[in-house]
Amino acid sequence: MTKNLPVPMDVKLMNMTASVLFLVFALMVVGALAGWVSRHPNFAIRGIAVSGEVTHNSALTLRANVAPRLKGTFLTMDLAAARLAFEAVPWVRQAVVRREFPNRLKVLLQEHHAAAYWGAEGESRLVNSFGEVFEANVDEVEQDALPRLNGPDGQAAQVLAMYQTLEPVFDPMDLALEQIELTGHGGWRAKLDTGAQIELGSGTAAEVLARTQRFLQTLTQVTSRYGRMPEALETADLRHQDGYAIRLRGVTTLAADAQKKK
Repeated sequence: MTKNLPVPMDVKLMNMTASVLFLVFALMVVGALAGWVSRHPNFAIRGIAVSGEVTHNSALTLRANVAPRLKGTFLTMDLAAARLAFEAVPWVRQAVVRREFPNRLKVLLQEHHAAAYWGAEGESRLVNSFGEVFEANVDEVEQDALPRLNGPDGQAAQVLAMYQTLEPVFDPMDLALEQIELTGHGGWRAKLDTGAQIELGSGTAAEVLARTQRFLQTLTQVTSRYGRMPEALETADLRHQDGYAIRLRGVTTLAADAQKKK
């Protein structure tokens, strides 16, 4: 009967070293093979299929503008970086980029839908329907007349919501809300298409809406006393607790005030 003799330590070390070297060699071969495959011309991006909203950017111009900025092959391309490249194109709000084997990309686009101009008069920034500010060529805006919104940075969504709340209440008066602004002190200011300026005061949307509705419900009655229509309104200040102050074109109270002092 033979006994199993223990394997000498130097033999064990040699066996372990050989195994490690073999593993390292195998990994190097796999890595080299993967690198070769990833760089193989067959995996170079050969086409980009663009779908979705392409009103302001045709698929052809998108491919021409973005393709030079894409790095890597089908296997190595960073899809997040590719998405950002497409979203950097004017009017593109969101892009979803996917690989399509063996050498194509599929891109689904969502464009900004302009809801208003943003900023002071003369600025060219826009606000989309989500209340997000973006920059684009305003000459490409399809709508005939967009309102102008203004306010502190980061408040575009709130200003858009206030506009959408107030705009319908002016329609029955044949007055159009042309501009609305949130001031740095939290007050609201509006401008009508007639040029009239209205100080709406501060508060929640419900509070501002209630003040505006009370004002409009009595405006015709007030203007008719002076033989005027609501379009004659020049300014209105709704910040008074129990009423409002207005100024009408062609109407002055200076003579009446002077008569009272005699």
